[in-house]
Amino acid sequence: MTRFRGCIDIHAGKVKQIVGGTLSEDVTALKTNFVAEFPPAHFAELYQTNNVTGAHVIKLGPGCDEAANEALSAWRDGLQIGGGITSENAKFWIENGAEKVIVTSYLFPNAKFNLERLESLVSQVGKDRLVIDLSCRRRQNEWVVAMNKWQTLTETKIDKETLEFLAQYCCEFLVHAADVEGLCRGIDEDLVVALANWSPIPVTYAGGAKSIDDLALVDRLSKGKVDLTYGSALDIFGGELVEFADCVEWNKTHS
Repeated sequence: MTRFRGCIDIHAGKVKQIVGGTLSEDVTALKTNFVAEFPPAHFAELYQTNNVTGAHVIKLGPGCDEAANEALSAWRDGLQIGGGITSENAKFWIENGAEKVIVTSYLFPNAKFNLERLESLVSQVGKDRLVIDLSCRRRQNEWVVAMNKWQTLTETKIDKETLEFLAQYCCEFLVHAADVEGLCRGIDEDLVVALANWSPIPVTYAGGAKSIDDLALVDRLSKGKVDLTYGSALDIFGGELVEFADCVEWNKTHS
């Protein structure tokens, strides 16, 4: 059964909601939908109180470590963390309260997949503590893994072969559809179906969700195999389209 998963996106030390495709080194191109008045711990405690498990904290660039640590301290062993994760620091984040670490760009030096780096990460934290982020951009009828704030396309395509191979090294996947992230114009339905058909392990999809009905839609499209994250549409992040309380209620009634 599809579940609502929470997120805490941190940029420049603050919880924000950003249009995914605009996140780059060019700060003038950045489009921000929301900047929170509350600190990261507020959202961590909100998820804990309402039993929203599997939520992820994502550090979007430098200057986010302190804020991320604050969130993890508020709910030890209850949140996943991603953004700049390497084999050198993964164990640090686990020891500092992360339930799991999420890795993306580190696995793709020069935009090419590196198995040695993945094996090194597994040796540090174990398969059951590792989530692989396969956030992607759509190119015609396929999806290509994107790194470096979703600006650089790798040589890795999301397909059945890729997901089955990587599933040997991690416990779940996180997939942001970068082309629709932050736009609140609807999910990439084709990607949700593909992820459900191809992945042998749990997947959380993020990007474009705009209605509480999207939980039922993802549940139907994926036959309950894919979870859903809301961002800019959610009222706790300044949105007007989806109420957090309704998401919590979905989880309670569809557990």
